[in-house]
Amino acid sequence: MGQRASGIDPDIVRGIAEQVRDIHGLGVQVAVVIGGGNIYRGLSAAGEGIDRVTGDYMGMLATVINALALQDALEKLQVHTRVLSAIEIRQVAEPYIRRRAIRHLEKSRVVIIAAGTGNPYFTTDSAAALRAMEVKAEVILKATQVDGVYTADPRKDPKAKKIEAITYLEVLEKGLKVMDATAISLCMDNRVPIVVFNLGTRGNIRRAVMGEKIGSVVGDRS
Repeated sequence: MGQRASGIDPDIVRGIAEQVRDIHGLGVQVAVVIGGGNIYRGLSAAGEGIDRVTGDYMGMLATVINALALQDALEKLQVHTRVLSAIEIRQVAEPYIRRRAIRHLEKSRVVIIAAGTGNPYFTTDSAAALRAMEVKAEVILKATQVDGVYTADPRKDPKAKKIEAITYLEVLEKGLKVMDATAISLCMDNRVPIVVFNLGTRGNIRRAVMGEKIGSVVGDRS
């Protein structure tokens, strides 16, 4: 949403698409799990009186809107894409099927995964971890608004310190808001590393893919 209060900023979407195009051009297989917080957050809605399950489904549908926006931006850059949704909306997206997702990746298509896991009470983080395991991803790139993992929220606590490398267990024990506990546990069980970095810095996705030292790494050893 950029600097907007909500919604979609076309310039931001275009910038993300260009970064994805750059790594796709390197021959990297790319699957993008996309959130919908810029449009609607189910957990926030629950605090406003909407049923939690209903709110979560509304949030999942918001991710479909974002997925379509990213697909449009990528296609304009001549990058072939497929949107796969855990909630069936056949007019705009294919249903998520693991083997189909892998096949699209093998055909050098960028796969955009929408609607989370298709289940309430599971976050986009959990969906990212689950889909990463299913397609046998080598790494999860957690593109966010901060430049790594901190001891506290650096936007609220000026004394927060950046942690360049940390183990899954330390993240869970310290209650750090890297990804939710379900996602961290799933990554730990399957030993898939997580690189956390700032999406707003142009070229960071490529830097992460190329193995440059950016952001923070969550893995087996700190």
